[in-house]
Amino acid sequence: MQSLEKQTLQAVLDRSAAKFANEPAVSYVGGEVITYVEFAETVASLSRMLGEYGVVHGDKVAILSESCPHWSMAYFAITCMGAVAVPILPDFHPDAIHHILRHSESRIVFVSEKLYPKLEDGQFDEQPQCILMETFSLVGLDAGKDKLKEIKKTGLREFRKWKDKALRMAERFSERVNSKLGDEAGAGVPEKSLEERRYEAKPDDVAAIIYTSGTTGHSKGVVLTHSNIVSNAVSVVETIIKVGPGDRLLSILPLSHTYECTLGMLLPLAHGAHIYYMDKPPTARALLPALSQVRPTIMLSVPLVIEKIFKTAILPKLTGTWLKRNLYRIPAVRKKLNAIAGKKLLTTFGGCLRMFCIGGAALAPDVELFLREAGFPYGLGYGLTETSPLCAGDAPGKAKLYSIGKPLHGVEIRIMDKDPATGEGEIAVKGPNVMREYYKAPEITKATFTADGWFLTGDLGKLDADGHLTIKGRLKNVIVGPSGENIYPEEIEGVIMQSPWVLECIVYQMDGKLVARVHIDYAKADEEFGSLPAAKMQAKVSEVLEALRQEVNGKVSAFSKLQKVIEQTEPFEKTPTHKIKRYLYVD
Repeated sequence: MQSLEKQTLQAVLDRSAAKFANEPAVSYVGGEVITYVEFAETVASLSRMLGEYGVVHGDKVAILSESCPHWSMAYFAITCMGAVAVPILPDFHPDAIHHILRHSESRIVFVSEKLYPKLEDGQFDEQPQCILMETFSLVGLDAGKDKLKEIKKTGLREFRKWKDKALRMAERFSERVNSKLGDEAGAGVPEKSLEERRYEAKPDDVAAIIYTSGTTGHSKGVVLTHSNIVSNAVSVVETIIKVGPGDRLLSILPLSHTYECTLGMLLPLAHGAHIYYMDKPPTARALLPALSQVRPTIMLSVPLVIEKIFKTAILPKLTGTWLKRNLYRIPAVRKKLNAIAGKKLLTTFGGCLRMFCIGGAALAPDVELFLREAGFPYGLGYGLTETSPLCAGDAPGKAKLYSIGKPLHGVEIRIMDKDPATGEGEIAVKGPNVMREYYKAPEITKATFTADGWFLTGDLGKLDADGHLTIKGRLKNVIVGPSGENIYPEEIEGVIMQSPWVLECIVYQMDGKLVARVHIDYAKADEEFGSLPAAKMQAKVSEVLEALRQEVNGKVSAFSKLQKVIEQTEPFEKTPTHKIKRYLYVD
């Protein structure tokens, strides 16, 4: 990708279509393969179709769909013609989706059949047109379920017919335009073909507006340019991992999130890899056979996935009895057991994995220790939607334990308002990956950048002498202790999460006291205590929570001790990227 003449998505696609023409580009697991040249041809046809529907440079086109091969084609078709993609997370509430469509002024929405009902009953000044993702067919907001099923049922056969139709439409459109231009040429205007008149995106043009899910209850539109996105993919290859033909990536995260879109789609497509998509949610039942069939060499994940595997499938086998628990506490024995478990885990993932990328949130320290001792090829990354997304990371085995890694090539990181005693402060970033602005929010944008152009992340961290970055937590979550100490809830949460009883937790201050709200593993409670009456079961759970409080307090600083542990009976409400919505639980 270093040979790109300019950093645009069109340049990436052109280069890949020429260099990897007949290599597999995208497919469903077990489905028909779309080669790079077929991918590029479809993108070109889609762009022409959008032009037929009146889309021009700068227009907004939304994408509301589960991850699939057609999603990536729609994204490239929008951005390559100079329009702006507005990816929407599938888990957003319909009200949030309607707000995004209105706020972004999206003219057209690529929507899957499953998510189409979320568009119904929306209040719009001008209703956007809908294109069904499965077949790229134009449908109305009042089409109804029967019509959608009829369109989807025709499947790939109709999609191929559509491609032929789109090409004929483009030819007729070209004839009309050239005819008009011929009239203009008679008046002294040079004649140009439709292709010559097609807008070519520039590196500084806006490629996408990403509406963040947010843990604070406010969704902002992050404006990313072609250069922001492409430069980030370039930096990852230069800094962390080489990708090429023969690499297989199994996609399990939503493409509407920048993490998956840039690193899980653009990066592999820029280097000739094959991306596999699942046609169903990546539950254990669906994921295990997919892993066996694809045998991926690269995967992207959020911590929740590997943490759940560790807690429910690995740790119980390592510490399931009194003897095993005590043996596991001996470092030499633990390392040996972890190494054995790591080989089995790698086999579960298909046996060919060379990079398991973990990002989007902090990884629990005990899980990272296991992965390191297990020899599992994990790599951590740190970034935000506003940084396209990656700022720092390292290849497997290169990062220091509990460090996120080093800044990417071309990206600068510095610590603002550094505490002289700890070296901790707010992380600020500068580089080609940093967003242009928040859409229609100049005041918020201004407050997010320093006078000399550094982006303020809102995260706390520190850089060591070797340039490794360690994340401490969110600035807004920091609690000031009774003697002025900085208490980082995320660090205490990391200790709490080491308990086999805990599935999720948050730490916060309530009435001046440090408390934890914990959602325990009730399946484990049933297994341990059997079918007790409700009152007795509650008493047992209370004992578990008090024992947990004492255990945690024995591992943290005096000013970080918990005064109380509260039971959270239901799973915490989360953002579409699986982060707990803290504002719902903290006063």
